[in-house]
Amino acid sequence: DDDVTGSRPWPNPDRMDQRLDWAVKKYHRQISKMAWLQDDRIPFLDLYTGTEIFAESFGCEVHRTDNNMPFALPLINDSKQAAHIRIPELEQTPLYDLIEKARFLRQQTDKNALLRLVDIQTPMDITALIWDKNSFYIAMLEEPEAIKEVNRKVQTLMVEFLDIWFEQFGSDYIAHYPDYYMPSGLTLSIDEIGAVSPEMFAEFFLPEVNALSERYGSLGVHCCAHAKHQWQGLSEIVNLKIINLVQPDTVIKKAYPYFAKTCCQMHQWHDTLPVDYMLNHLPEKAHVVLNPPAHSRYEAEALCDAVNQVRFG
Repeated sequence: DDDVTGSRPWPNPDRMDQRLDWAVKKYHRQISKMAWLQDDRIPFLDLYTGTEIFAESFGCEVHRTDNNMPFALPLINDSKQAAHIRIPELEQTPLYDLIEKARFLRQQTDKNALLRLVDIQTPMDITALIWDKNSFYIAMLEEPEAIKEVNRKVQTLMVEFLDIWFEQFGSDYIAHYPDYYMPSGLTLSIDEIGAVSPEMFAEFFLPEVNALSERYGSLGVHCCAHAKHQWQGLSEIVNLKIINLVQPDTVIKKAYPYFAKTCCQMHQWHDTLPVDYMLNHLPEKAHVVLNPPAHSRYEAEALCDAVNQVRFG
C-alpha cells in the first residue's frame, strides 16, 4: 500500500523534498480508501525515518545508500571515549529538522492531521548504536556504570525531543511501527534484549522503559528480536498497552495466550498463518489487532468482511 503512490524514497537528507511529496500523496490516498474499505485504519502523515536519528544527533556518522535504509556507525569503543559524550543542543540536531518537517506536512494538508511518530528505540538500544557492539556487551558486564551514563544522556535528549513533539502535535498519533493509533503514551522498539539475559533486561532496560511509560502515561512496544526469554520482563512494563512481536508462526501462536491478560496484541506473522486461523483460535478475552496483507482491493474487502463478520456478527 505504501508504494502505490510511487516508490517511497529512502530516508536520506538529499531526498527530503521527495519524501515530503510522497507523504502528502499517501495521506490523500488513505483518505480516499476510507470510502470503500471498512477497516480501522486512520489516515496519517508519514514522516518515516531510519533508526539512525538519535545516534546521528550524538555525532555518529551515518551509512547511506541508494537502495537501503540508513544506519548509524558506532562512535565509541570504550569507557574512556564514552566519558566524552555530550548531550547536543536539540536545535542543532537532525531531530529538530524532523519537527520542522512535521509542521510543514500539516501546513500542506490538515493542521489537525495525525502524524506518524519518528523511529523511537529505547535509550539502551540507541546506546548500542553509539557504542561499538564488539565491546558494548562486554562493557555491560564489566563497566555497567559507563554504559548507564551514556544511556542517561541519550534518555535526556529523547525526553527533550518527545516533550516538544507532543507539545507541538498533540498526544495522539500513529506509532512508528506498526502503524496503529495511540491516543496518548509512547511507542518504541526494543530489540537489543534478544542478546542479553533476563537479569540484564531487568537491570538495563526495564527501569528506563518504565520511566518513559510513567512520564508519558503508557507504552507500546515493538520487538523483532528472538526474545522469548524476555516475555516475563516485557509483561512487567508499567502501563503496557500494546505489544508487537515479529516472529515465526510457531512463536506467535504461543505469544497470544501468554500476553492475553497483559495488553493488546498486534503481532506480525507469515502468510502461512491465515486470518481464519487467527479468528478461530485466538484466546478468549484476548484483545488483538489483526493486520493481514492484501494484494488487491478485492482481497482487502474480503478480509475486512471476514473480520467484521466475527466482530459484529
